[in-house]
Order: sequence, then structure tokens, then C-alpha cells
Amino acid sequence: MTLLALRGVSRRYAGLLAVDRVDLAIPQGGVHAVIGPNGAGKTTLFNLISGLVAPSTGTIALDGRDITRLAADARARLGLARTFQTARLFGAMTVLENALTGLHPRLAAPFYAIVLRSPRFVREERHALARAREALALVGLQKRAEDRAAALSYGEGRRLEIARAMAGAPRLLLLDEPAAGLNPAETVALGVLIRTITETGTTVLLVEHDMKFVMGLSDTVTVLNFGRRLFHGPPAVARTDPAVIAAYLGQKVADRLNAAAPE
Repeated sequence: MTLLALRGVSRRYAGLLAVDRVDLAIPQGGVHAVIGPNGAGKTTLFNLISGLVAPSTGTIALDGRDITRLAADARARLGLARTFQTARLFGAMTVLENALTGLHPRLAAPFYAIVLRSPRFVREERHALARAREALALVGLQKRAEDRAAALSYGEGRRLEIARAMAGAPRLLLLDEPAAGLNPAETVALGVLIRTITETGTTVLLVEHDMKFVMGLSDTVTVLNFGRRLFHGPPAVARTDPAVIAAYLGQKVADRLNAAAPE
């Protein structure tokens, strides 16, 4: 079953074609990676999928529903969440409060119900707190719930951003360079966390430059080059594809990846 479908999606900035007629079908379940050299259009593609920018041409569908012109908050309510290259946390708020912000698009109580603390609002608040705590437990931050977010380490901050995205129980989670800045042990732990996330029923689409991490974790890989889709398929095929090697990996990296691959 196709969860996310892009058809002929392009994004032009003045004279620059950042994404050029990309077709992409992401099935439900598993981990899917988008890789490519700097400037290939990866982050622009994520911005198009998440609704931060609108495509110049083409369509985007989530579970068969056209979301091409929907705003980012509307897409969030349909089950799409994302993180960014650098963690965007509210440092003065607690870890729990940060996780709660991920539920904002899904809260429906009107202003008067909040002011009066109506039974409807109380039920919604109780559910939101439970969901936020579950998300913190998922990423291993439940014991830091009452600490200020500014007190977290860099790696913990990255995990908190994932918890915030997961608080709304998304169907599709976009992770933009989640391993950037992590040490080797944190990177291994991140891979375990992402697999755990898929076991909850959430499909993961990630952009990442750590090729060992990508090739060992992903079920499918899409390679972009100059805004165009160069390759889409299994990691084992990507690391031996001549076009991918020439455009991005390079022969030495490809050789290391193939040597490290399980038999």
C-alpha cells in the first residue's frame, strides 16, 4: 500500500530548479531514505512534503488524499510529522511541555472550554499529557520530563525533537539529518530508536549523509542529484549502482559499504 505519492513534483526558485519533476512512491511501513550530494534538493523535497513550501508543478498525496495545497498544520492533523536539521526546542519550557507542543495541531477544544476548564478540555488535556509522556518514554527521556529543555545535551535534544513529532502518533515521520552531530554510540542508539518507531506503525522517511547508517537501516533508498531522482530501490543495489557511485558515493565509499555489508 502506497502511503506517500509524489507525481511530477518540481520547485523553482527564480532561475534555480531545486526539485525537478520527481516521482516517488513510499509504501506504508519501514524506513525509507533520501540521499544525495549537497544541493541535490533533499531538504527542499522535505519542505514540499511537509507543506512548508508549495510545489511549482506536480501533486503530493498522503494515503490517496491530495495534500498538494494543504497547509503544514492540516497535514499534521492527517498524520504527517517532521524534524529539522537542527533541533528547534523551547529552551525555557520543560521537556514535557516541549513534547506537548507536538500535539497542538490535534487539539480541538475551543478557547472558552480552555478558560472554563470544561470536562471536554480536561479530558483532552489528560489525553495529551499521557501521549506526551508516552513519546518521552519512547525516546528514553521520561526521567527528564520536568527538566528545562535547555539543560539537555545535544543528543538528548535531538531525541526530544523526535518525541515531539511522535506525540501526535503520526503515520509518516520525516527525519531531516537525525544523526548529524551525534557520536557513534548515539548514532547506533538512534538506529534502534527509528526501528522501534516503525514497530509502532509509523513509516519513517529520512534524509541523512551518514552512509553506513543509511545503508544499514533503510529498506529503500532514493538518490537525488541536481533535483532529479537518480535512483530508487534497495540499499544493496544503490551501493553498487554505477550512476549512484559516480554522482554521490564515490568508489572508495562504495567499496567500504560493500565490504561492511552482511553476506
